[in-house]
Amino acid sequence: QVRVVESGGGSVQAGGSLRLSCAASGITDSRNCMAWFRQVPGKEREGVAAMSSTSTWQYYGDSSVKGRFTVSRDSDTSVRLQMNALKPEDTGMYYCAVSYQLCAVISHSNPNAYSYWGQGTQVTVSS
Repeated sequence: QVRVVESGGGSVQAGGSLRLSCAASGITDSRNCMAWFRQVPGKEREGVAAMSSTSTWQYYGDSSVKGRFTVSRDSDTSVRLQMNALKPEDTGMYYCAVSYQLCAVISHSNPNAYSYWGQGTQVTVSS
């Protein structure tokens, strides 16, 4: 049974930083794609960043986070998201997701491409 757990959310002022971590247990394939999504009430879940376990290539779902967010893999079963220069519009629930396919062969910003999800961690950025 796969279990995905996020941590590191919180409340910060605009311009601040947060680092999110995600650990997945029960993963049976070391070749996988792990991603971060965020969602605000009334809107669809949107892809933020993704990275495969076998590559250093980073995928970002929105141009607004490029240069401010950095996704990294610690291991085959974990992923981090370093968020700098945070803006109020970055506020939302951040979810970690896992696919047994590599990021390069899936629509990495599409929630339907992922089979396993965490419960989410809240990020709130105040102005």
